[in-house]
Amino acid sequence: MSVEMLTYGALADRLDISVEAARAIARRLRLPRSRSSDGMALVAVDVDRLKHRRRPAVGSAAKVATLLAEIAQLASTMATQRTAFERERERADRLAADVARLTDEVLLARETAVRHEDEIAALWGSLAEQSAKRLGRLTASVVKADRRACR
Repeated sequence: MSVEMLTYGALADRLDISVEAARAIARRLRLPRSRSSDGMALVAVDVDRLKHRRRPAVGSAAKVATLLAEIAQLASTMATQRTAFERERERADRLAADVARLTDEVLLARETAVRHEDEIAALWGSLAEQSAKRLGRLTASVVKADRRACR
């Protein structure tokens, strides 16, 4: 039970921790503190009775290796997904070009259909006119022939 007066740096060396961690322990345990003649802070502590265990580093090698493996796997997955994305984008571009081409063809076909409908209507009109003329001539011939026959 030997109480020693240690600076935060000396306490940190004894406990194998950082100076900031030593300050935090002294504050948490409410250890008596004072100033030395040279202005350094001294902490009264019984190091043997201090039940502090150094925690393993948060970024331990095993955890870092695991995270690096996960990052590599994610990078691989991302590369695969990127390839699939590019392939689908090219396919979508080709389909969009096909849709644009087919839309142009449909519009051209509609214009052609309208033009043909107009031509058909004109032909029907011409046919009706010719039929009417022929019917008129035929009727005139029949009338004429009837008049001749009646005489």
